[in-house]
Amino acid sequence: MMVARTVICGLAAILLAACEPAETETSGAPAGMRRLTEEQYRNAIADIFGADIEVAGRFDPIVRPAHGLLAAGTSEISVSPAGFEQAYTMANSIAGQVLDAGHRDAFLTCTPADATKPDDVCARTFFASVGRLLFRRPLTDEELMSRVAAARRATEISGNFIQGVTLGLGSLLASPSFLFDVDETEPDPDRAGQRRLTAYAKASRLSFFLWNTTPDAELLDAAASSAIHSAKELARQVDRLMAAPRLEGAVRTFFADMLGLEAITNLVKDATLYPAFVRAVKADMPEQTLRTIVHHLLTKNGDYRDLFTTRETFITRALGLIYQVPVPQQTGWMPYTFSDDSGRAGLLTLMNFLAANSHDGRTSPTLRGKALREMLLCQAVPIPPGDVDFKLVQDTNNPNFKTTRDRLTAHRTAATCAGCHKITDPIGLGLEVFDTVGVARTAENGAMIDTSGDLDGVPFATPSELGRAVRDNPATASCLVHRIYEYAIRWPIADGERDWIKSLEQDFGKDGYRLKALMRRIAVSKAFYRIAPAPGNGA
Repeated sequence: MMVARTVICGLAAILLAACEPAETETSGAPAGMRRLTEEQYRNAIADIFGADIEVAGRFDPIVRPAHGLLAAGTSEISVSPAGFEQAYTMANSIAGQVLDAGHRDAFLTCTPADATKPDDVCARTFFASVGRLLFRRPLTDEELMSRVAAARRATEISGNFIQGVTLGLGSLLASPSFLFDVDETEPDPDRAGQRRLTAYAKASRLSFFLWNTTPDAELLDAAASSAIHSAKELARQVDRLMAAPRLEGAVRTFFADMLGLEAITNLVKDATLYPAFVRAVKADMPEQTLRTIVHHLLTKNGDYRDLFTTRETFITRALGLIYQVPVPQQTGWMPYTFSDDSGRAGLLTLMNFLAANSHDGRTSPTLRGKALREMLLCQAVPIPPGDVDFKLVQDTNNPNFKTTRDRLTAHRTAATCAGCHKITDPIGLGLEVFDTVGVARTAENGAMIDTSGDLDGVPFATPSELGRAVRDNPATASCLVHRIYEYAIRWPIADGERDWIKSLEQDFGKDGYRLKALMRRIAVSKAFYRIAPAPGNGA
């Protein structure tokens, strides 16, 4: 009976697999290279050499593409001369720490015959071991022998074997093969005349997506045997990586990028008008947003769209002053659920979104509406003309226009202003009951605040209803799919990938809009690793 059941179940599995729709074809994105972000660099050093290795230095900034992610910007930059000098200095500093008396035994597994003379065999063993981790692939013979030769020369000059291999390790750390993630390719045996990522490049793409760091030893081993090219082993590795705590770090990095949280560093508010906006509050704002996201999407495995309606969040004593709620504990974070009558629900009503998209001394429905459109709906808002007169909007003491709604209504009567404001203001005004740092209010200059409006034809009267309208807007889920895929490939989405993205949006809905299911679909797909034919290939 057991044998019969096993056979039946096996046949059922085969039939179900046969009924699964084939993955939508895509031509993929072109092969390229992406500079490691500062976070990826730091993660890699900590993972390879230990968290106590200090990374001290300045990194070249990454420019955010128009309406895109910083992650995609890594494919459009190089290292400046000053940046290379910094990278070289950091490389030598890290190499010196790795091979100091307190660390070298963990990495230098061989002992030179004479500590004052070169030992090519020992040096070769060391460089082959750490080089595989740093370059995310085995070193070529040329790369390996050049480091061995450099270490030999440095040892002969210094009379110290450790100084020699330290110089060689520094050159590995300063190499473009470490600083950049390169899409190395090979002929694709399943697609005549086309190319695919090598097993090591495939492992790197997967690891940077799910862990935001270099591949670990097990993933490199799967690449070494080429097992990662099989669907079964790829799925096994994806499930292993997604089950690890490191997934949370990648999710945090993605949403920090999508929501532009790096801008909080330069956020300033008028200290006279908003004395509660202190350093601790500013530091806790983005963390509250990220904790809310992680709890909802990873811990609860909730529907992504419900991030715009959930009342569950986390709070500190400093944030309690802004939200006007008691926080009994002196330090640390505690879970908190906003009451139904608080007027708060979802990410739009958290302090981070409200304060980041306001001026230093007044609110801005235009900035809030623009952020909602561009960050959360992936809809570009036109740049205002350079000659726009903002005096009316900025005059908060005008007795004829007491509220922001009044001033904006008068301002957008100008033809040059109407186009932009009509797609931002009606939604941004729905958040006017929160001042420029996010404190709740009911009136402005003695006049009651009207928060009614509409989002793409869907009316709302309160911030909570606005959150519901965002939740139910088809562009909300679609935008997340576009953003997470762009983050995954660290490259602007190519035209040949549009059909695949549409099918991914449909699958996202079928999976209940669960982020983890979406990430897994991407990670096990053929499309994620597909390399487009080179221009002029004709393939």
